[in-house]
Amino acid sequence: MKHYSYDEWMQYVKDEINDTDREQLENHLYTCDKCLENYLEAVSANETSLPALSNESSFTDQVMAMLVPSVVPDTINNTVDGKKPFYQQVVFHYFLAAVATILLMFSGAFQSLATYASSLESPQHVQEKKSSVTEGVINKTFAWMDSLEKKEADKK
Repeated sequence: MKHYSYDEWMQYVKDEINDTDREQLENHLYTCDKCLENYLEAVSANETSLPALSNESSFTDQVMAMLVPSVVPDTINNTVDGKKPFYQQVVFHYFLAAVATILLMFSGAFQSLATYASSLESPQHVQEKKSSVTEGVINKTFAWMDSLEKKEADKK
């Protein structure tokens, strides 16, 4: 297995290599612990060359303020100024459930469902308990053993 030098990893970290070499180095990192150590050393050595943030806590707020305009509807909740549309309110959902229940009651859906359930419970639909495959094998084995014992007894 070919190992890459610290200098090659430093070039990788500084983005000074072409795409094919970059891909080879990345694939090599999956299989080689020694090169992974060299890569991590190169990354830690290169950290000092990155610019330091003067105020880390406000950095995220400043970036978000630049990205998000002040008056944008909340597309996740479909709200504008914190108000939900009527079809997303809890009262609307309860009203729909009540209307659906009343319609099903007057249409007879619940009655036919109850009739169907009671017909399934009637004795004509109850099937006899079928014996399992294991029970069948055991019964045949005992019958075979009994026939062998009977043959042995007849010989005497």
